[in-house]
Amino acid sequence: MSRKEQIKGIFFDFDGVITVEKYGTPTMVAYISEKTGLSYDKVDLEYRKYNKDLLQGRITHRAMWDSFCKAVGMEIDYKILEESFLNMTLDQQMIELIRKYKRKYLIGMITDNKADRIETVLEKTELNGLFDVVIISANVNAQKTERKIFQQALKESGLKAEECVFIDNTKDNLVVPDEMGFRTLLFDDEKRDYSELESVLPCLVE
Repeated sequence: MSRKEQIKGIFFDFDGVITVEKYGTPTMVAYISEKTGLSYDKVDLEYRKYNKDLLQGRITHRAMWDSFCKAVGMEIDYKILEESFLNMTLDQQMIELIRKYKRKYLIGMITDNKADRIETVLEKTELNGLFDVVIISANVNAQKTERKIFQQALKESGLKAEECVFIDNTKDNLVVPDEMGFRTLLFDDEKRDYSELESVLPCLVE
C-alpha cells in the first residue's frame, strides 16, 4: 500500500500553528488588561493560578471567575473573558493550506486548550466548519504529553495512528504521537516557513 493510500487524516495544533501567537493565555490576559485597566502582570498572575486546571478540564472559567475577580479586586463582566478568547491572529496562509488538504483528507485539531475558548473560536470565526474532528485537552482531561488525547482523536476520526499526520509547533508534543505511529511534523512558529511546510507535508501524505 502506498503512502498516498495510507494517510487519511491530518491533525493540527491550534496556538502557534493555526494562530500566529505561540500561546493563547497571553492574548487573553492582554485583552482583559486592556479592557479593565488592570496591569497585565496582575491579571496574568491571578489567571495562571487556574491555567493548568482549566487546560486539563478540572475547573471551568465559570467556576473560577468570581474568585479571579476578587483576587484582582474588580468585578469584571464575564463577556470580557469571552471576548478575550477571540483576541488572537489567525494565520491565513495556514488556513488556506488546511482548506487545500480538506478536499482530500480528514482534517482535525488536537490542542491543549480551554474548551469554551476553542468552541467560541470555532463558532465565531472563519474556522467554523473547517475541522472534521476537534479534540481539546479540557474535554478529555489529558494533554499532548499523554496518549489519551491522541487515542480520542483516533476514536472520533475512525482512523489508525499510521493513517494520520500531526503538526505541532512544540517538539515535546510530538513525542507521544510519534511513539503511537503518527507521522509527525514540527512547524517552526517563529520562522513560519510555509515553503518548507508545503515541501515536507506532501512527502508525508503522498
